[in-house]
Amino acid sequence: MGLKLLSTGIPGLDKVFGGGLPEYSFNLVAGPPGAGKTTLVHQLTFANASAERPALYFTVLGEPSLKMLRYQQQMGFFDPEKVGTVIRFIDLSREVLSANPAGLLDSIVQHVEQTNPAIVVVDSFRTVMRAYAGGDMELQGFLQRLALHLTSWQVTSFLVGEYGEVEMHDNPVFTIADGIFLLSQRKERNTAVRKIEVMKMRGQATIPGLHTFRMSGQGIEVFPRTMPRLPGTEELPERRRVAMGVPGLDERLGGGLLTGDATLVAGPSGTGKTTLSIQFTAEGARHGEPAVLALFEEHPEEFVTRATEMGFDLEAMVRQQQLRVLYFRPLDLSADEILHEVQLAVAQIGARRLVIDSLNGLELALSPSFRDDFRESLYRMVGALTGGGVSILLTVEVTESFDKINFSPHTVSFLAHNIIFLRYAEIDGELRKVLTVAKMRRSAHSPYLHGYEISARGMRVTAALTGYHGLLTGVPTPRRAEPAGLPGVTERERAVLDTVLTLREATVERLVETTGMDAPALSRALARLVELNYLIAVEEDGNMLYRPVARPLGQ
Repeated sequence: MGLKLLSTGIPGLDKVFGGGLPEYSFNLVAGPPGAGKTTLVHQLTFANASAERPALYFTVLGEPSLKMLRYQQQMGFFDPEKVGTVIRFIDLSREVLSANPAGLLDSIVQHVEQTNPAIVVVDSFRTVMRAYAGGDMELQGFLQRLALHLTSWQVTSFLVGEYGEVEMHDNPVFTIADGIFLLSQRKERNTAVRKIEVMKMRGQATIPGLHTFRMSGQGIEVFPRTMPRLPGTEELPERRRVAMGVPGLDERLGGGLLTGDATLVAGPSGTGKTTLSIQFTAEGARHGEPAVLALFEEHPEEFVTRATEMGFDLEAMVRQQQLRVLYFRPLDLSADEILHEVQLAVAQIGARRLVIDSLNGLELALSPSFRDDFRESLYRMVGALTGGGVSILLTVEVTESFDKINFSPHTVSFLAHNIIFLRYAEIDGELRKVLTVAKMRRSAHSPYLHGYEISARGMRVTAALTGYHGLLTGVPTPRRAEPAGLPGVTERERAVLDTVLTLREATVERLVETTGMDAPALSRALARLVELNYLIAVEEDGNMLYRPVARPLGQ
């Protein structure tokens, strides 16, 4: 017999449960005061109670029904028409104060048999143990008899109690239970972190581990640790090139990014990371590729104004459902909460591009308790979205260093398929901006450092800076004079060019034999000669042939 699953009515919790809550299961909801136990069970009860499926909610000394309802009615899930009709709240405080466990059990049994409910809640059964002084054996016997009654009736039942994880090991009630849900609340500095763990659920493959949840005026929302691929993206998407929208940059990327790649744009403040993000977003709209902007530093109005001044109308893109702008600045968010909202926005507009500006701001927006989870959550989101064909651009600010290259202070560069590195260099007494493609998986790319300019119209990549040594030190020195008659060509490249002129055409393998150069150095020289238009590369029968470009004599 298959298990019928009930929807909890709590966003995200069904996923954690493996599809829903098994009907007729006996469940324990445990955790310290203020963790959200009562709110969770109320939300679940209001979502499932109906005329065909009535519910009984027993309060046992811990909190009178009227007081509980006074506060719970502020929640968005609360339906006053269900109270007293399909959901009956019964206060058993008098039975508890009579110090007679058997009488309390008889009262619960009587109400259940008279009403024939589908859902039964006892909140809180821990208070019974504190109220009675009849000894541990008597109390344990009472709880076991209550649990056996709840499991024998065809009801979905919940016992709510202030138990910690350590207290569960020696309590037989937790052995009888079909499901055990542990809620916790941890405070760190000025923030509070709430998490839920499914410690046990019979017949269900749940998502293990701790899952963050948030309580708001609408109730509880759970953010599962795992992120599935976008709907309809089970098959691998077709790989094609994605234009960046920055003049001169696509050529350095071998024709553009590949779809489904995550690209890290790293550089110090003022190097144009946000400008590049704007152009990448606007280029997507031009090609019919909706985008999501997740901003953590600059306010959306400032961001849109800057884009407008560059000639990109982001407001029109928003109106046309080509763009969704998300803004995160609170300092007590969870990584899973942020990244689930990003993924939801991507799914809602069918986005093919995503910009996160920046990772530094994302980390600062997190509660201190969640910063340890930062890389893990980012890894799961990048994998879920890029697997569905979404091209991601991540910006990160790094501290300028003249003795080493830092791609990220967060050790997340391994997540990126591609890395574009921006930095400053002093050239002839002028502070210049320098760009290089430091990494690109599955694609050839330019190995050179290129200058770039940022104007009122955006970013533009210029020629390779081949006339200097030590550009990455920030204080380069000019190269020695080039061979006469061949502008931009080094002595090694001149030797390769002379060999090709002699052979008329040659493959890389032939040139390795002829010149004696190693293959990587030879490939770099050939790429430079092609870029400078001294050679052309032609593919014939699966082989790449290099041929000289005809020039007038003396040039």
